[in-house]
Amino acid sequence: MIKPIILAVDDDREVLSAVERDLRSQYRAKYRVIASASARDALETATQVKSRNIPIALFLVDQRMPDMTGTQLLVELKKIYPDATTVLLTAYADIEAAITAINEVGLNHYLMKPWDPPEEKLYPVLDDLLFDWSAHAKPPFEGVRIAGSRWSPQSYAARDFLSRNQIPYQWVDIEQDASMRALIVNVAGDTSRLPVVLFPDGTSLIAPSSSALAEKVGFQTQAKLPHYDVVIVGAGPAGLASAVYASSEGLKTLLVEHNAPGGQAGTSSRIENYLGFPSGISGADLAQRAAVQARRFGTEVLIGHSVVGIRREDPFRFVRMSNGVEVSCHALVLAMGLAVRQLDAEGVESLTGAGIYYGAANTEAALYKGQDVCILGGANSAGQAALFFSRYARTVTMLVRAPNLTRSMSQYLIDRITATSNITVMTGVEVTSASGSGHLERVVIRHTGTGAEESVETPALFILIGVAPRTEAIAGSVCLDGKGFIVTGPDLRTVDRGWSLERDPYLFETSMPGVFAVGDVRAGASRRVAAAVGEGSAAIFSVHQYLRTV
Repeated sequence: MIKPIILAVDDDREVLSAVERDLRSQYRAKYRVIASASARDALETATQVKSRNIPIALFLVDQRMPDMTGTQLLVELKKIYPDATTVLLTAYADIEAAITAINEVGLNHYLMKPWDPPEEKLYPVLDDLLFDWSAHAKPPFEGVRIAGSRWSPQSYAARDFLSRNQIPYQWVDIEQDASMRALIVNVAGDTSRLPVVLFPDGTSLIAPSSSALAEKVGFQTQAKLPHYDVVIVGAGPAGLASAVYASSEGLKTLLVEHNAPGGQAGTSSRIENYLGFPSGISGADLAQRAAVQARRFGTEVLIGHSVVGIRREDPFRFVRMSNGVEVSCHALVLAMGLAVRQLDAEGVESLTGAGIYYGAANTEAALYKGQDVCILGGANSAGQAALFFSRYARTVTMLVRAPNLTRSMSQYLIDRITATSNITVMTGVEVTSASGSGHLERVVIRHTGTGAEESVETPALFILIGVAPRTEAIAGSVCLDGKGFIVTGPDLRTVDRGWSLERDPYLFETSMPGVFAVGDVRAGASRRVAAAVGEGSAAIFSVHQYLRTV
């Protein structure tokens, strides 16, 4: 249990020693007493403990100090701790200063020096003040805090990263919390670089990258070995299944994921048709269970770095990561999955992360409680997002280009959407532009049948309009089809220069022998979670076949 702090400030060290002695004698069981010999030291102390989210219950400050008066100091301290109780130590000649402090900082009490005996002149006053403070004080959050702006794309990225990796955190909007804004100015110098991520140990990261955030929260970000039996790129359902089966069968396995386990499936609020979960399961929970299972069998899971290239140097395959590190392996499994396709419409790019989000962005649900939001898309992922946001938003409007939902959405989702009173489906429409002052305020839609346009007022647009394979990093290294998907197995025989060896390619093997592709990134994949898990596990059988030839 964190003890709240009583901070005493006096430049007279003899007086400070006496007040510190008396405070500790009476309050050390419930409070931590800190003594500061200057206003500057007191401000630094308050900033440090605020960064660790430790409450300060009471400031006991002397009025007469050379660098700053007690009243001036309390003005600054109240910016950091607005709810703390304030007491001014005064001499008989400082009554006017005490009155000024009451008017300027809402001073709770002033005490005349000397206060002997404390049992009569100090403790009864402070007991009442501390009782009142504790009656209204909220217990502090003892975890990671993200301080930023609701409309900052970088702040959204940090929230999304921690949320998808199931790291508990507290979000603090500095536009709504003046004390946190004051702290951020002290920590970062200004509020131009957001977010500031504050940790329980008192350290902080300013506008951190995913890799820096991953390392700080304790994820493994560096490979422990220079060489592995198999390296798996991507921790979606297919990659996780490959990792579980590879490591459980004794292969030294490395799994590399740039963001969080789960891939596209990990963003789903509820998967209801996955075998064995009759009540459904969230994509994030399913992914985290699989990641724990893989680690239990010995898989190393790297979070925060992407793969930027692969190469062949027989008998090894090499993987180069975004931090410049290269690891070698005998076999490589590509399971990068799909990226959400970008919307090419005026104003969208500048408002991404400030009201426009790609994917379900479940972290934002609470921010739009009671508001009118839009979902762009008509496939299963869009339907799941609409149902999820309907629990928070006042209304959810689905904007669907197709003439109906039956083309690309499962019937069970259509039935649930139809039965949800605050979901409206607009078919045959497309978004042509988005606008707003610093954040999204409206979108313009066009009815494809008539060409008529109309403006829809909304603070949030969640885009789920299709996907594209994540193959930029390996284009030129393995054979891709016309849409950028990886060609594998028997299909390589039908592609010019797709396969050069005398033996037939193994199932899921790419044009580079010893490199396999599974899941949604593979040409011909069925794009279902269960199918991806099946491919990921089956590919390890092919990996074993290949390893016997190395």
